[in-house]
Amino acid sequence: MTDNKDKFDQSIVNELAREVLREQRRNRRWGIFFKMLFALYLLTFLIIYFVSETEFGDFNSDKHTALIEINGVIAADTQARADYVVTSLRKAFEHKNTHGIILRINSPGGSPVQAGYINDEIKRLRVQYPDIPVYAVITDICTSGGYYIAVAADKIYANKASIVGSIGVIMAGFGFVDAIDKLGIERRVLHAGKSKDFMDPFKPLKADEKSHVQGLLNEIHQQFIAAVKDGRGERLLDDEKLFSGLFWSGQESMQLGLVDELASASEVARDIIGVENMIDFTMQENYLDRFAKQIGAVMLQSLNNTTRLE
Repeated sequence: MTDNKDKFDQSIVNELAREVLREQRRNRRWGIFFKMLFALYLLTFLIIYFVSETEFGDFNSDKHTALIEINGVIAADTQARADYVVTSLRKAFEHKNTHGIILRINSPGGSPVQAGYINDEIKRLRVQYPDIPVYAVITDICTSGGYYIAVAADKIYANKASIVGSIGVIMAGFGFVDAIDKLGIERRVLHAGKSKDFMDPFKPLKADEKSHVQGLLNEIHQQFIAAVKDGRGERLLDDEKLFSGLFWSGQESMQLGLVDELASASEVARDIIGVENMIDFTMQENYLDRFAKQIGAVMLQSLNNTTRLE
């Protein structure tokens, strides 16, 4: 009996040992598989990254029209930020085969600072590269900060149904003075500096606060007007309504001097610049940054799943 029990125990041990070895082999095979998969993914990423970092024009010795897209709200954290647009502009101007540049704008505006940076850089580069014309082409909308950028171009083109203008400055908010009283809420704000609670939405708006903000907005508005007049010159109609914050169709904007002609980007490249071949120089978010964000998101999701399982 003892011998049979010992043999039975030994067979169980042997079976367990074999199962452990089989599991190790499986883990090893899966480990090799995932390592190869990761290596392939990394190689693909590096190829895409280096191709994206190389100017498309380098693969083409023919002359071209450089295209730069300005889409959406112009702000420090958007695709239409000054850093991206300025970098795109510099690459386009510096390329030996660039014969003209088109800024294709579809933006409702945004930060006057970001738009101002771009406006200044366009004017600087136009002086540095006088033989390369810059044209702004408006698609759906080009208002406020978008138009601030457009006026730095040699000429502005639009579609007859484009929305153009809104040369003004705005600051908006809400006041909850009555609401907080009705709800019986006590506002507790401690601050050092007389105006640190400036325009607190839970307090009545003071006359001196309103006056200060209005002066600030007027100053920025005059900067905007000066940029428009500098860019458009005598082409502008002598009418103060241009700077009232109103906006118009592309058709009427042409009559007001806000737009030169009606044309699309391809028409400008073909008929005005004379080079139909367009190459997109628009700077996009770095693939390495995207990859890092994706990895971070995956790791965070994995951590969350682990936490829930525990």
